Amino acid sequence: MKKTKMLKKNYEFRNVLSKGKYYSGKTIEAFIKDNYKNNNFLGLAISVKTAKAVKRNKIKRLIRENYRLLEMQIQSGKSIVFLWKKKADIKNANFENIKKDMNTIFDKANIKNKEI
Repeated sequence: MKKTKMLKKNYEFRNVLSKGKYYSGKTIEAFIKDNYKNNNFLGLAISVKTAKAVKRNKIKRLIRENYRLLEMQIQSGKSIVFLWKKKADIKNANFENIKKDMNTIFDKANIKNKEI
């Protein structure tokens, strides 16, 4: 099983957000950048203006779980930051919507492995 590490430092987020390519779904946005390492790095940023802490944490859990399920299909050496769209309604934060958006984003970015 592939192990993805989390982005934690401010400079790591800024690097991906400023130099990464932007991809958008209906509810989430992603910035993807090559990191030239054997591991993927995942970052989540949900704005305080989106909702209170409980709902923000629920969104983060849903994004992490969907990523975990798709992790084996993604090429190594990528840094990915997911953002919740400011205009997206918090009621659309369910497992299926996020899964569709992630598949759409990964297909647009062309980072899925070909053999799977």
